[in-house]
Amino acid sequence: MLLSIVSLVLVVLFIMLVVWAIGTFWAWLGRGKRLQGVCEQDLVSDDVKQTVARLDALRAAQTLDHGKQGPVVRLNRAQLREVRQAEREVRDDFLDHLKIGWYQLVMIFFIGSVLGLLLEEVWMFITAGVTESRVGLVWGPFSPLYGAGAVLLTLVTFQLRRVHAKGWVVFLVSMVVGGLLEQLTGWGMETFMGAVSWDYIAGGVPGAITKWVAVPFLFFWGLLGYAWYKLVMPDLLWGLGVPTTRRKAVFVTLLSVYLILDIFMTVMCFERRAARDAGIPPANGFEEWIDENFSNAFMAERFQNMVIDGAGSAYDAMMGQGAAE
Repeated sequence: MLLSIVSLVLVVLFIMLVVWAIGTFWAWLGRGKRLQGVCEQDLVSDDVKQTVARLDALRAAQTLDHGKQGPVVRLNRAQLREVRQAEREVRDDFLDHLKIGWYQLVMIFFIGSVLGLLLEEVWMFITAGVTESRVGLVWGPFSPLYGAGAVLLTLVTFQLRRVHAKGWVVFLVSMVVGGLLEQLTGWGMETFMGAVSWDYIAGGVPGAITKWVAVPFLFFWGLLGYAWYKLVMPDLLWGLGVPTTRRKAVFVTLLSVYLILDIFMTVMCFERRAARDAGIPPANGFEEWIDENFSNAFMAERFQNMVIDGAGSAYDAMMGQGAAE
């Protein structure tokens, strides 16, 4: 018990560190545009503008003096509240005029894939004491199901925000979107890759409609969609903003290329896994390279939560393993 509590605390601290690192890195990419924006648009009082100006002057002086620390200048609590209120006004206006494009979608997929995988690892450790690789791609700490879910929820809730949808509408639409995502993903993995990452029927989940859709998880998708609509989506899109600097555009372009290659290689690795199990030899040098570097042993070690079968009949160990044992 003590080890589990200590491990959970360490995981929470790690998540906080990751969030802090992402926020710091994103602020560096954007060069402080948000705070400058609320000042330039005259949405804050003169004393806030003066404090921000002193901060800018202090940073400039520190740069000239090779990082020497000068007097501390900070916004007080009242000024911070004023800035937050101004930022909310700017955020709402920004969302009213935003057209979501590749830049936002790539970043949302990336964030959802990483954080979703991390949360699933934590959840399985806390509830079942299981520590295993639950990744969905051959390279990197990514679970594309969560990334795709984050993208779909963002697109759907963003449109629902545009029409000022009621909460119950958001809940029901999110249930449908989540159920379709699980069904299509689960069916596609078993049909085309010979692997299933979850099976609610084999796992004995109450209310299972298909192998990949169950009533309790539909309600979960509904709640998640509502929370996404109210709490996550507005600040997520506002925080990502638009590529206002060249370094942001370059970073997201390189990230998108990497993710496309990662997805392509994952599909090819599963295809060769199925072909090897069926006794089909590699047809070219590329397939030979895959067989050498992504063997059955590698696939089993990399995707530990899956039962993989070349004929396409596989079922999950994630939801059903405990019951089966």
